[in-house]
Amino acid sequence: MASLATAEVCDSNASVLASGDLRVLHPVFQIYGQSRTFFGPIVTLKVFEDNVLVRELLETRGEGRVLVIDGGGSLRCALVGGNMGQLAQNMGWAGIVVNGCIRDVDEINECSIGVRALASHPLKSSKKGVGEKHVPVHIAGTLIRDGEWLYADSDGILVSKNELSV
Repeated sequence: MASLATAEVCDSNASVLASGDLRVLHPVFQIYGQSRTFFGPIVTLKVFEDNVLVRELLETRGEGRVLVIDGGGSLRCALVGGNMGQLAQNMGWAGIVVNGCIRDVDEINECSIGVRALASHPLKSSKKGVGEKHVPVHIAGTLIRDGEWLYADSDGILVSKNELSV
């Protein structure tokens, strides 16, 4: 995978940042998974303490996309665990960003995908199947739309209206 430095993108795209077509997420995420740098088109999901729809999406072909999960910032249970991390890797997802928690950190850290989450939590989520796919979500001070592009590295996470040259 080609590498992209989010700091350099910010430095060289001041006007795009000012226009809002390139946005920086607040630095609230922990880094997990083998891929510290990842990027791809975004698939959005809005759920709350329920991961049925997370699994449904990760069971589809990822094709290098990034699943962005708005879990409402809940710190009361995990939305992604080791089995889902392995599933995402096997199905070709580039990464997962969770506005919420993950679990099975050691297993996720063995997966060759990038994962960002607020924290880890040992409790699994409920299984009701409630949520919304492909809807705009507001995470870490940023509005994120399905089909936009996400770029993540050790310095942070960017969301772009359009694909950037990497």
